[in-house]
Amino acid sequence: MEVTASMVKELREKTGAGMMDCKRALAEADGDMERAMEVLRERGLASAAKKSGRVAAEGLVEAYIHGGGRIGVLVEVNCETDFVAKNEDFRQLVRDIAMHIAASNPLYVRRDEVSSEFIEKEREILRAQTLNEGKPENIVDKIVDGRIEKYLKEICLLDQPFVKNPDKTVEMLVREKIAQIGENISIRRFTRFVVGEGIEKKESNFAEEVMSQVRV
Repeated sequence: MEVTASMVKELREKTGAGMMDCKRALAEADGDMERAMEVLRERGLASAAKKSGRVAAEGLVEAYIHGGGRIGVLVEVNCETDFVAKNEDFRQLVRDIAMHIAASNPLYVRRDEVSSEFIEKEREILRAQTLNEGKPENIVDKIVDGRIEKYLKEICLLDQPFVKNPDKTVEMLVREKIAQIGENISIRRFTRFVVGEGIEKKESNFAEEVMSQVRV
């Protein structure tokens, strides 16, 4: 089947992949659009790790407001080209990440942002707690290492289970989108605001509230 320019354009709009990649995928799939999308995804998964090292300076800043203005999030997610920044799949990813931040309250994007001083302070606290629990001295450090690992997964955005699908982490979600779109995607920074934060008040389950809106 002949691969036409309109077919290449349609596939590129659906995936955000490069023109020649779309043309080759369509040729391999004998013009079948769905199969061509699968081909691009298969190739993308294999090369997503390589793409993660490329410079991503385009992208979007997304705002998410929850609970009638009680929680607000601003997040910057970068890609390589303005073309992909306008792609609906990329835009949906950024919206999902902003919503996730509102629900899960990470403190950092990735582990390398966590200072060694912060980790050592947490380690001291956890070690004292573990000793107070009566754990044997010879296994305390191993227990503390496990608890530090668990804590980092709780506070680092990329390590957190994605709120709309806890079977995958946010990092897995991003890597899947890199594979689909064919460009590097990087969550650069975020800010999360909560009305009255730091003032003593009745606690709410923000994650449950956010997900109740998603399910509507």
